[in-house]
Amino acid sequence: MNPPLNKRTPSQTDIAEFKDLTKRDALTRLQKSLNKLVMTGQSQSQKNSRTELEGYEQLFSRYLLDNVDQPSIDWQDILPPPEDTIIPYQKLLETNIDDAKELLNKLIVVKLNGGLGTTMGCQGPKSVISVRSGLTFLDLNIQQLEQLNRTYGCDVPLILMNSFNTHEETEKILQKYSHVSVKIYNFNQSKYPRIDRETLLPVATSIDGSDNACWYPPGHGDIYQAFYQSGLLDQFIEQGKEYMFLSNIDNLGATVDLCKINILVLFVSI
Repeated sequence: MNPPLNKRTPSQTDIAEFKDLTKRDALTRLQKSLNKLVMTGQSQSQKNSRTELEGYEQLFSRYLLDNVDQPSIDWQDILPPPEDTIIPYQKLLETNIDDAKELLNKLIVVKLNGGLGTTMGCQGPKSVISVRSGLTFLDLNIQQLEQLNRTYGCDVPLILMNSFNTHEETEKILQKYSHVSVKIYNFNQSKYPRIDRETLLPVATSIDGSDNACWYPPGHGDIYQAFYQSGLLDQFIEQGKEYMFLSNIDNLGATVDLCKINILVLFVSI
C-alpha cells in the first residue's frame, strides 16, 4: 500500500520565502546578462554603458524586491500643507532689473527633448513640429530665451535632454542656431534594455546594436542622474549656476518666472 501523499498547504511564510528566492535569482541572472551585454561593445562604449546600466540594475532591483503586498505610500498620511505655509502668487516679491540680472545669471533652462512626434502623426523629434507661422517648438523656446536675455542683459543657456530616439537629428538641427544669442547645450538621457516578460532578461543581444526596439529611454525622472553623468552639472556649477528651470519642450506656457526664483532664494537664505 502506497503511503499517503503530503497535502500540507504552503503557509504564507513558505510562499513569501519562495517569492524572495525567485526574485533574488532573477536579479543575479540579470546582472550576469548585463555584464555579457556590456562586453559586446567597443571599449569606450563599454565604460559608458556599464555606468549607465548601474542605474537600470538599481531600478530593476527595486522592482523585484519591493514588497507588493505593502504599498510604498500610505495615502492616509498624505495631507494638504498647513495654510500658513502657502504663499499666494500675488504676494510674491517682484524684482528690479539689476537684481533680476544677477538672479537670472544663476539660472539654466532645461527642456525635455526625448519624445517623438508620433502621437501627432509626425516623424522625428517632437521639438521640430511646426507650431505657428512656420516656427517649431524648438524655435519658440529659443526665441523666449533670446527675449529674456535681451531684456535683462543676462546669460541664461538652453539645455536639451535628448533620448537615443532624438539625439542624432537634434544635433543636426542645432547647427542652424549657431548665431542666436542663446548658448545651447544638449545631452542624452539613459538608454535602458527592454526585458522579456517570461525570463526577465534583456531582449537586446548587442550594446551597440541599431535595433532601438530592444531599448527604451527611462523617462523624465532620469534627468538628475543623466545630467550628472553628462558632465554638464559640474560645468554649470563652476560657472556659478545655482537654479534649474525644467519643463517639456512642447510646453510653451512654461516660462521663467522671476517671482518664483525670488522665493527659492528666500528659502535658501532662511
